[in-house]
Amino acid sequence: MEAMNINEMKELILNYVVKEYIDDDVKITCETPLISSGYVDSFSMVSLLVFLENRFKIKIPPSKATPEAFDSVNSIVALVNQYLKQ
Repeated sequence: MEAMNINEMKELILNYVVKEYIDDDVKITCETPLISSGYVDSFSMVSLLVFLENRFKIKIPPSKATPEAFDSVNSIVALVNQYLKQ
């Protein structure tokens, strides 16, 4: 995969989350709580995990795919970055 800077990664993930899970009238940012605010449920979290693994060619262990790790775009980017560097 081509190198992607942190801002490009945030934009890609934010756009995916908005397109897949957020109603048109709701505006979210990279800091918006996704899980704890109810925007992303556990089923959606699994599909988001699959998207991340496929898009970034990484494998995130189930023990790391926690609601806390998926609660904002910023925390998702931090999680993805841990596995990109391996």
